[in-house]
Amino acid sequence: MNRRQFLAGAAALASANAFADEPIRVAVARRNPGYSIAADFMGLGYEISSVARPGLLHRDNRVYVQLVRTLAPRGVIRIGGNTSDYARYSPLAAPVSTPKGTVVNDRVLKDLGGFCAATGWKLIWGLNLGAGSEKEAVAEAKAVIAGAGANLLAFEIGNEPDLFGRAGHRPPGYGYEEWLADYRRFKKALRQEIPNIRFAGPDAARETDWVTRFANDEGRDAVLLTHHYYREGQNPASTIEKLLAPDPKLEPELAKLNAASKASGLPYRICEVNSFSGGGRAGVSDTMAAALWVLDYLFTLAASGCAGVNMETGVNQLDFVSHYSPIGDDEHGHYSARPEYYGMLAFALAAKGRMVAVEMNAPPEVKAWAAQNGGALALTLINKGRTPRSFEVEANRASLLRLSAPSIEAKSGVSLAAAEVTSSGAWKPSKIEHPAAKNGRIRLDLPAASAAILEIG
Repeated sequence: MNRRQFLAGAAALASANAFADEPIRVAVARRNPGYSIAADFMGLGYEISSVARPGLLHRDNRVYVQLVRTLAPRGVIRIGGNTSDYARYSPLAAPVSTPKGTVVNDRVLKDLGGFCAATGWKLIWGLNLGAGSEKEAVAEAKAVIAGAGANLLAFEIGNEPDLFGRAGHRPPGYGYEEWLADYRRFKKALRQEIPNIRFAGPDAARETDWVTRFANDEGRDAVLLTHHYYREGQNPASTIEKLLAPDPKLEPELAKLNAASKASGLPYRICEVNSFSGGGRAGVSDTMAAALWVLDYLFTLAASGCAGVNMETGVNQLDFVSHYSPIGDDEHGHYSARPEYYGMLAFALAAKGRMVAVEMNAPPEVKAWAAQNGGALALTLINKGRTPRSFEVEANRASLLRLSAPSIEAKSGVSLAAAEVTSSGAWKPSKIEHPAAKNGRIRLDLPAASAAILEIG
């Protein structure tokens, strides 16, 4: 036996011994339903500079349309980002895609409307409050409405206004009261010209209290509360370990958003989000780790009463395709599903109906989520750690789909139900397991850095 064979045998034995440990028992409280999962929960977010790239968000971009539809038949596209507070609308000008000088015209807005119609997804559009005027906002809003038609969900006024004092759009010290005055000034001008216009806000980056205050001040004249989330700004410390570790700020933030939603009667949406801001961290945001992170993150939102999410993708405010993009784009007309896409797809398959409580005694890197849709129950198990785990679930009959990759650092070879998304943007399962039950229990082995969806009939 050579050294390679010895090491392979030792690894296999270690894995077998790990699975042989006492399994983690998972109990699903079917009689304890949680929040309903919105049919349009799934979403993607784009900088407005992406719209100015002719042919990208277009109904004839068939692979891209299919990639979106594969994620969900209904969803929400959000157009905004940092570039929106530097962008302008000009009906007949040539489109320009650049961080601080984007130009959109009637043609690309009509294309965007066709893209929404082809995908079946609604649209949130961000207007330029940073450098724009009320008159310009009215003209732009009318053009967006003409292009998107019935697919338009709402307008936001300004992107991350709680950072305007730092970003240079307003003097230092610019706060909520100053923004609310700006917001109402724009809203008044828009409402005078477009009586039935719908608004969402405040689109805050960090100041969750802004959402609470906006819900109280403008809740009767808005349709949606919006906030952003990133684990942190990408830096050398933005590691896989940090991404997959619990984020102490997340649950308190979601609790505030949920409270504001309940008090105002408005749904809340995390309308801009991904792993690490600034385009993500190479070798982290573009790996299997990101697929596991997003799967757990989306379930965390759903269990906290969130109405939906818009995962940032494509060209960012720094003018490159973000490492965290769920949809890959080589900028030469070729599009693909990246690792994070598979985590989103796994969520879309499992998260239907209502969330259901799960009881489990496990380390923090192991998570379990359940959703019940009629009589069908989908139990999702996530092993974000580097140690194999085994589980025991009460069930007599079930089918199993696995989310897997060669390693937690893998950038390719990610699959769901042993199948990859095709070059046409489609996906269908290749391997559905049917684990045997013994005495009303199913034992499931879950390798390190993987997840599984157990569909219990």
